[in-house]
Amino acid sequence: MVILSSVLLTVHDHDEALTFYRDLLGFAVTQDVSYEGMRWVTVTPADQPDVHVVLETPQSWPDASPADREAIAELLVKGLVSRLIFTTDDVDALHDRLSAAGAEILQEPVDQQYGVRDFGVRDPSGNQLRFNQPLADAPSWS
Repeated sequence: MVILSSVLLTVHDHDEALTFYRDLLGFAVTQDVSYEGMRWVTVTPADQPDVHVVLETPQSWPDASPADREAIAELLVKGLVSRLIFTTDDVDALHDRLSAAGAEILQEPVDQQYGVRDFGVRDPSGNQLRFNQPLADAPSWS
């Protein structure tokens, strides 16, 4: 058996990321680790405490050269480093909450032909996130 336990998500600022993931999305902070000038912050979705999203900056990549770290930071701003997809039970309410908080909405909620209602947003670091809600009459893909 293989189970996903952690996802590493690159951010440019831990505290700004915490405002988004903890305060707006309701994730719990389970670890905040500093080691040799680096920092990792782990957050978990409230309903999935076994899934860990590790927030790390380009400086936390120990084997990356300074030039590589700079390149990662540049790609991050463009939204080209990480993409995550989440499921929620009320996509419209979540959209409204994130929009009211000033989040950068990439796509307004829409019913997709593949059976979900979803929207796109960027976190404060530029990571692209999608939030979807299965439609009641969604086709079965299994």
